[in-house]
Amino acid sequence: MSLDKLRQKAIYQNSIDTWIAACEEKQVDWYETNRYRRFIAYLVQNGLNLKKFPLCIKETGGMYERGKDKTAFAETLSQMTDPNAAAYTIKLNDQAVQIIRSFDFAN
Repeated sequence: MSLDKLRQKAIYQNSIDTWIAACEEKQVDWYETNRYRRFIAYLVQNGLNLKKFPLCIKETGGMYERGKDKTAFAETLSQMTDPNAAAYTIKLNDQAVQIIRSFDFAN
């Protein structure tokens, strides 16, 4: 799913679903927790207003496209103490989408 389609569902999305959609647009693996943490740090550094999101891990969705387990990904993140490993709410307005798409997904 693209960021545009995700935004059509609701303008406020959780950061994990946003991360997965952005990775799919760039055709990179979304299952890398270190890359997700860099992504969140990048969003904060670029002034996005992120609000912590109490994501219920059992409701994150189980098996996802390409055989990746979104629940296991969220569980791994939840065990980390780094604030960049948390789930956040992101308002997917034009500015936010532009910042998300400018993240260096390759590293």
